[in-house]
Amino acid sequence: MNRLDGREPRDMRPVEITTGVNIHAEGSALIQIGQTKVICTASIEDRVPPFLRDANQGWVTGEYGMLPRATNQRMQREATRGKASGRTQEIQRLIGRSLRTVTDLKTLGSRTIWIDCDVIQADGGTRTASITGAFVAMTLAMGRMRKQNQLQGTPLRGMVAATSVGMIDGTACLDLDYVEDSQADVDMNIVRTDAGRFIELQGTAERSPFTQDEMQAMLDLAARGIDQLFAHQRRVLHEILPSLLPRP
Repeated sequence: MNRLDGREPRDMRPVEITTGVNIHAEGSALIQIGQTKVICTASIEDRVPPFLRDANQGWVTGEYGMLPRATNQRMQREATRGKASGRTQEIQRLIGRSLRTVTDLKTLGSRTIWIDCDVIQADGGTRTASITGAFVAMTLAMGRMRKQNQLQGTPLRGMVAATSVGMIDGTACLDLDYVEDSQADVDMNIVRTDAGRFIELQGTAERSPFTQDEMQAMLDLAARGIDQLFAHQRRVLHEILPSLLPRP
């Protein structure tokens, strides 16, 4: 199968993660996967939501948005419309859930880590790029907390990253761009830890049902891509990540 950008079905688009892109945030990263670009920032707030009052634990939550000209046509800001779309709310919950799964909330104390993921350019896979970049931003924020002696124990249980896969003309393909995603017979978003455990599988047959063998082929491709994303995360976090994870 020939993909439009010349990739093989098992190939990811080029990945680049740049840290420290926001001088004000406790942690920040710009993640670029192909032409998709997302700025992820982590902010620490010395309080927790009301439902966690007196629970002696922290919280991690996410917000997600697309800039008006992130796509080929300008979109109205959701703040102007006065309400976040169902898609935005779903992605925000997914980001928060994915990060909390690998966080020991007790170690944060009564603090909230706010993760803001702002898509500045979209070409498919914005939610999966957001999760992957958000983990980097959150880890950087935790590293700052460690330097300031605000953490007891190790706040991370593991790492998390995400990618997309799909079936296109009967072939399982990794990391779909927008054109591929819009034409795929099946598209799936997969969120996984570095221990190989799944956090979320979002799969939909857009045009025709898929078999168990096809699903396994997509899972295998996702594992390949997510392992590459973990390598990118480790590369930019190599100085602080070992101190935040449990010792093997």
